[in-house]
Amino acid sequence: MLEATNNTFYDAAYDACAQKIIVALDCDEDTALELVKRLSGHAQWVKVGMTLYYACGPRIISTMHEAGMKVFLDLKLHDIPHQVHGAIMSAARAGADIISIHGLGGPDMIAAAAQGLSEHCFNARTANTKLIAITVLTSMNQQMLEQIGISDELTDEVKRLAELAYTHGAHGVVCSPQEASMMRELLGEKALIVTPGVRPRGSQLGDQKRTATPAQALAAGASMVVIGRPITQADDPVAAFDGIIDSIIAES
Repeated sequence: MLEATNNTFYDAAYDACAQKIIVALDCDEDTALELVKRLSGHAQWVKVGMTLYYACGPRIISTMHEAGMKVFLDLKLHDIPHQVHGAIMSAARAGADIISIHGLGGPDMIAAAAQGLSEHCFNARTANTKLIAITVLTSMNQQMLEQIGISDELTDEVKRLAELAYTHGAHGVVCSPQEASMMRELLGEKALIVTPGVRPRGSQLGDQKRTATPAQALAAGASMVVIGRPITQADDPVAAFDGIIDSIIAES
């Protein structure tokens, strides 16, 4: 591991990298709280997905904030426009910093989500919460797309859904790191591009199909990367997190 003690350059680089890593807390509440306690002073972002949110409800967001973490609420909302409009307002009111929807919900649903967020931000006098749309899940490949009736090339489907989402009010997209460069070129520098399916070198892929290392994903154009099991299931989550940052700095 690189030496961090009394190294101003390293400390600045560490902080910049930490802001780009979202630790996925796909676990029960007790485990999540223990992980956040251990990662305090290291990680700055966590992902709260269905497993944790459905067990705890909105209070888990304020709990994470109290622990010093910003929250990517990854519920992948996908419903009729009216429902998604209300769900986005509720999630934003609960304090989520980033909220995900499914691009497959279509233009009316995406626009309703953006409108719900806009209304919340106006009422709360804030513009901090961001809306991002899932393109194609990183657990899917070309064969799986064809099995659900989508015959387009996978990258074409990602591009189509990204354009649809961005033009109807989303601040950015969720895509695999393999599409990050294409998304950056397509959507421009201001777009928020979040990439799950990120694995440090030597890590097990699990159920991920389209992967890259953290450094590769960020170099390709990702704004932020989501990393779960390589950190949360490590014997020493802090060492795993710091090791990831060291690898990003070393490969930059």
